[in-house]
Amino acid sequence: MRLSIITINRNNAAGLEKTMRSVAAQTAKEFEYIVIDGASTDESVAVIESLKTEFACLKWVSEPDKGIYNAMNKGIRMSSGDYIQILNSADCLASEHVIERMLAEVGKLGNPSIVYGNMIKCFPDGKMIVDKCFAGQEITMLGMYIGTLNHDPAYISRDLFEKYGYYDESLKIVSDWKWYLQAIILGGEKPKYVDLDVTLFDMTGISENANSKLMIREERQQVLDELVPSVYLRDYQQYADDIYLMRRIHRHPWVYKLVWFAERCLFKMEKWKINNKNRQEWG
Repeated sequence: MRLSIITINRNNAAGLEKTMRSVAAQTAKEFEYIVIDGASTDESVAVIESLKTEFACLKWVSEPDKGIYNAMNKGIRMSSGDYIQILNSADCLASEHVIERMLAEVGKLGNPSIVYGNMIKCFPDGKMIVDKCFAGQEITMLGMYIGTLNHDPAYISRDLFEKYGYYDESLKIVSDWKWYLQAIILGGEKPKYVDLDVTLFDMTGISENANSKLMIREERQQVLDELVPSVYLRDYQQYADDIYLMRRIHRHPWVYKLVWFAERCLFKMEKWKINNKNRQEWG
């Protein structure tokens, strides 16, 4: 089995049906599909029952869990594929050929430990934005400090969960970010990028409201304090935004030259003031 797709769901029957239909429509059949339902009280189980014959290999359970990452870990332990993809309820595969194309690219790349593509963000007003994430650029500590690698369009080698552990179930919302931090930054894994639209991501999900954004900041800080030595962390806390801004400016040569000129003028002005003050003090 080349791929295991895992969908977690709780009381989102409409979203689950949309996700399952997008997976069932795939031209490729070299995958197993795993649905972890958190003892839903809506029509979710009926949706699974009505669509189960659409899949060559479907595993599913409906039982209480201890949260999102507990459900994800449950699905990973049930899986047998070489790669894991987490496709949560209400999210969809971008086209019926996605798995076929992604598996072909994985083979061309030599079966890397992590492969990711593009995620199309779908907003309630109908607007859609293609998120290419790091788009093949090297993923550094700065990149993970200010962002993350999207998990929706990523194929992760199942062996990595044995190597780095499963998702931290004590966290509510950033455990996938912590796992990437451990695997990519601290573990040295080198994700490979495929310029292919892989998933449609429902932007009305848990990580998009104000309370969740506050929780993200708090949980990220908790993880950084745990994993990153304070002597390094202080520099990121102080200068990360400035470094990120300069990286963006570097993409536009004329803007960079303008900023460089302004910086040199200010530096020389400061130097002139210091020299002038020294001359006055020395008489």
